[in-house]
Amino acid sequence: MRTMQKFAYSAATAALLLGGCAGMSHRDQNTAVGAGVGALGGAILTGGSAAGTIGGAAVGGIIGHEVRGH
Repeated sequence: MRTMQKFAYSAATAALLLGGCAGMSHRDQNTAVGAGVGALGGAILTGGSAAGTIGGAAVGGIIGHEVRGH
């Protein structure tokens, strides 16, 4: 596995784990999870490119932030 793909998977895992932090607001949790999922998706779709991973994280974070929760 290439280094960027390993980084993307690690970043996505960390963001997903942070999404469960009790001290975070629901919106912050959604933002963190969205960024993690977006980074993973961007890395997969672009073959692990840094730009795809960062772009995916940004888009996922924005979408996660805008999702209405409980």
